[in-house]
Amino acid sequence: MPILIAGTIDVAAEKRETALREAEPFIRAALEEPGCVAYDWSLDPYNPQRIHVFEEWTGEKELAFHFSAEPYKNMAAHLAEIGILAAETKKYRVDHAEPVYDPEGVPRADFFSAP
Repeated sequence: MPILIAGTIDVAAEKRETALREAEPFIRAALEEPGCVAYDWSLDPYNPQRIHVFEEWTGEKELAFHFSAEPYKNMAAHLAEIGILAAETKKYRVDHAEPVYDPEGVPRADFFSAP
């Protein structure tokens, strides 16, 4: 079952761009791990301290591997060195996914193709 991770990491505003730039090797390495569909960090345009984190993994086994791998450990050390002011991340199991737009091009909040 796919797993999504979404969250935020806050660091001092003057360290935010450096934090993201220096994290690039760890992000690229994670993208090469088995089961990694997406691994994206981005700067929040409205909060000068905030970095958004989004990940998609194909399952628990792949996510567990990621948590035990060197890139994850190196990222944790990097963030500790930068200094985290606040962080909140959550993981979500995805039991059903479908397009936002139905066949007629209308955005739908309901899951129109669910069994």
